[in-house]
Amino acid sequence: MDSNFSLIFDYVEENYGIDHLFTILYVLNLIFGAIAFKLGFARKLPILKSLFVYMMLAIGTFIITIFSIFKMPMTESLIIISAVLGVYRFRLHQQRKARTNNEQSKTP
Repeated sequence: MDSNFSLIFDYVEENYGIDHLFTILYVLNLIFGAIAFKLGFARKLPILKSLFVYMMLAIGTFIITIFSIFKMPMTESLIIISAVLGVYRFRLHQQRKARTNNEQSKTP
């Protein structure tokens, strides 16, 4: 029984070969890592701090991509993290919007 959980790796390998495997996985990991950071971090950072964080994210993504090459489900995990944080942010926005509407309707 083959317990391969890296669906993205298999898809990229079958459709694009192994020539650009690292590059494709790196870009995917970087995109989903940036989305997860943006959705998960509550405060706005100054531009230089943001730049530093994204540079460190790019370095960390390199390490994560190495794990992806060893068929660990890193890209899939980042996709799930981004989806969960996206749903959380959407629900939070809806809740704040409803609370604002309730407060406005109560004041004369």
